[in-house]
Amino acid sequence: VQLQVSGGGLVQSGGSLRLSCVASDMTFGNYDVDWYRQAPEKQRVLVAGVSTRGIANYADFVKGRFTISRDNAKNTAYLQMNSLEPEDTAVYYCKARNKWNYRINYWGQGTQVTVSS
Repeated sequence: VQLQVSGGGLVQSGGSLRLSCVASDMTFGNYDVDWYRQAPEKQRVLVAGVSTRGIANYADFVKGRFTISRDNAKNTAYLQMNSLEPEDTAVYYCKARNKWNYRINYWGQGTQVTVSS
């Protein structure tokens, strides 16, 4: 099982990025997907999640700016990030959780998002 994360980069404040999380060797449709982020010297925090049925939820600090989605046919989850702020600078990770057993979960490698002011 592998989760390949891409889409990070350097962007100016107010800009946008779209992160992708591509799953392989798993039945992607059986997994809820979450995006987390970890800023320097801070704990990893949940940013957004999408269920197997496409129901999304968001941390308050990204509501209205970020959109999580998934395309099960492509084994891919996305995080569209708009109106980025310097405070969004972090390493972003995706995590897939088996919908029947959350102890079965996988992490992708992180991707750096840097927002300049």
